[in-house]
Amino acid sequence: MVDELVEKIKSGGEITLDEALAMGELTGERLNELLLAALRVTRHLHGNHVDLCSIMNVKSGRCSEDCIYCAQSGHYRSDVHTYPLLPEEDILERAYRMESEGTHRFSLVTSGKGIRDQDYEQILAIFEVLREKTSLKLCASLGIIDHEQALSLKEAGVTRYHHNIETSRSFYPQICTTHSFADRVETIQAVVEAGFEICAGGIIGLGESWQQRVEMAFELKDLRVNSVPVNILNPIKGTPLWGSPVPAPLEILKTLAMFRLILPGVDLRLAGGREAALRDLQSTALLAGVNGLMVGDYLTTSGRSVSDDLRMLQDLECAY
Repeated sequence: MVDELVEKIKSGGEITLDEALAMGELTGERLNELLLAALRVTRHLHGNHVDLCSIMNVKSGRCSEDCIYCAQSGHYRSDVHTYPLLPEEDILERAYRMESEGTHRFSLVTSGKGIRDQDYEQILAIFEVLREKTSLKLCASLGIIDHEQALSLKEAGVTRYHHNIETSRSFYPQICTTHSFADRVETIQAVVEAGFEICAGGIIGLGESWQQRVEMAFELKDLRVNSVPVNILNPIKGTPLWGSPVPAPLEILKTLAMFRLILPGVDLRLAGGREAALRDLQSTALLAGVNGLMVGDYLTTSGRSVSDDLRMLQDLECAY
């Protein structure tokens, strides 16, 4: 089956729902074949280049939304550091550092359902400065925005908008009740209409089934996204998912391979939670369909050093 899937994709065909569901049953040698298939597809379409991005949490905490995995939600009592929109000089300093360390993309992220008024005008000005003073490709993750906001971000120099769907449509009501899955899709559609590239993915390990992970992959396929960040649950004390089990490393690798075969043309990006969940198998993800990494620190948790990630890429003879 695996060889047939690879040849189907290389000739322009697509994985079916039934084929993706069957991947969830693979173990042992057959699982190894699936991971190799994902690598073959990745090398065929993307070569050995790995895209590096970094994010900066420029406005933290006090979020009105109740996403059960998020330490920044005002509905829960976590120890997350809260602060208003950071000053331009702090953001520029971080951008310079990440660019010097080898990052290709840099994204500003704000907590909250969306961004409005003075904060929005200030962040537009900051993006304009970043465009003028760095060579970074600029990305934004500002929550739910409308078409007019998207156009002004584009004018300020942003080329890619990040807005995760987080999970499948069927499972979404289990993780958030203050806004809907449809709200997220509408935001993605608004920024597509404004001419942006789209970065959208989600989190695995929220309690979803294999079928719901497959559903999420097909949702992303229908949205025609460019980049798919896959986060692994990192349970934060104070949130409802504190104490939840984290997916096993081989389960994570199987999920990444499934995403690659459903979404062969996207940048499949390993993101938050990888250090704790994959441990010594982080490099194996780059042999199982991944061709992008989020490097440096995340929103409320620390990542490993960029130099360690670059050494991993060098050991695997990957370009970046």
